[in-house]
Amino acid sequence: MARRPLPRILSTGSAQIARSRELARTAADSATDVLHPLITITRGLRRLASAGRRRWADTPKDKRGPLLFLVASVVLVVALVPYGPLLAVITLMAAAAWQGRDRTPAAPDGPDESQTQRLRSLYEALVPYFSTAEDPDPLFTHGGEWDKAFPVYEFDETGRITQLVIRYPAYFTDGEADSRARIEQLLHAKSGRGREYRFAWDEEGNQLSVTVLPPLPTDIAAQRFVTSPGETVLGFTDPTEVRRTLPLTYGEEQRDVPPVVWRTGARSTEPHLLVMGQPGSGTSTLLRSIALQALLHGDVVIIEGGGTGEYTCLTGRDGVLAVECGLTGALASLEWAATETERRLIAMNRARQAGHQPPDDTKRPLWILLDRPSAFTHLAAADGHRDPQSLLQVPLRHGRAAGVTVVVADQFDSADALSDAVRQHTRARVVLGPATPEQLAAVLGAPPRTTPAADVPPGRGYARLGTGPVHRLQVPATPDPHDEETSETARQAVLALLPPLTTPADAETVPAEAMAADAP
Repeated sequence: MARRPLPRILSTGSAQIARSRELARTAADSATDVLHPLITITRGLRRLASAGRRRWADTPKDKRGPLLFLVASVVLVVALVPYGPLLAVITLMAAAAWQGRDRTPAAPDGPDESQTQRLRSLYEALVPYFSTAEDPDPLFTHGGEWDKAFPVYEFDETGRITQLVIRYPAYFTDGEADSRARIEQLLHAKSGRGREYRFAWDEEGNQLSVTVLPPLPTDIAAQRFVTSPGETVLGFTDPTEVRRTLPLTYGEEQRDVPPVVWRTGARSTEPHLLVMGQPGSGTSTLLRSIALQALLHGDVVIIEGGGTGEYTCLTGRDGVLAVECGLTGALASLEWAATETERRLIAMNRARQAGHQPPDDTKRPLWILLDRPSAFTHLAAADGHRDPQSLLQVPLRHGRAAGVTVVVADQFDSADALSDAVRQHTRARVVLGPATPEQLAAVLGAPPRTTPAADVPPGRGYARLGTGPVHRLQVPATPDPHDEETSETARQAVLALLPPLTTPADAETVPAEAMAADAP
């Protein structure tokens, strides 16, 4: 059937409505300009009348008679004087125009004295870095004109800089990381500590843009995210860094927040993830968040080297194949994962050679989550067992084709214990908690374009997917629901995302009454 075109009123109605609104707005502005004197005089007459009423109300009753006689005498004199009424009307209109003028104080043109002093101090501090003795016309010189070097600047209510554009000479070595780091450190100190700054270097235009970043929201609780299969939300970042937003629920309200989405699967270029951080930085929180999202479409194997029971809430849940805290269980689970990866590869290869679709038992994603595997490395070396990380070579190397994803989380003090396979095949990287610039560059492969936060809350850090940019990251709050310090709201949010409890694979699902009794 041929498609009928939309009626003209429907296809062009929006454009006509927009044009009509623009014409109406233009006509209103023109009318306001034409009638501005009349509006001013009317406003002044209203203010004069109000002042007269207040003066009459404030006058004592015994003095109102003489006041009326005085007013009547003035009116009579004005009426008898030649051109008196005309002069009285002109005087009244002039007084009304004066009283009706716009008394809103004009915005100051340029910075005030304190802001000027701050900019001049910053300019003087940059002189040793942006000037040389051989420059015949230096842009930066002691006692020079700072307004030529700072074409754009903005301040907040407290008088501190929120945005600044700096012009620097072309001979400055802006291509060297050390030169940039010195300038960024100086600007961070002189513009005010305790805030996060983003530095954008325009090497072609010889300009540096400095922007103060607002803190990332820390009140994002665990919830169902609107994502497709193969997408995992690592956390949330600045709205200027990503083009996508997710609708999130905050109690009864809803907001759109930009996420950092990690894509896995056969077409992913970053099939595995490495998370590094300090103790208490939120690495286990991120792994719990990933596990809850992975259980929607796949199976999960969790291996915890810390032995703190961070994942006991997932034990016996539907889709959770194992939660191991000991060396023997970790070795058995990782050996099974390596064998399962090989089995999937063989089955998929045979199906492709026969011209068939891959078997159903190879399509369901398998996630292997390891929290602090370096702890097992020391135990294995002491007991003479095999290092569990050596069993990750097959899942890491062939996991993308087999639908197996590996997530490793560890601490900076144990970074040397990570195997070469983990370092080589984990192209998605996350750093949580306080970290030095050297640690960030070593893990992420590139330094972040922002200064570190003064107060680092749990789950706060940076993320980089492959060779992409470094994003600020805030992990959604996914605490252990069995922890006594967890608030009731956060506990219920995590419990609502847990899959139902199950008995062994050959048994039936646990009834709903048992599930309710298990919930704290």
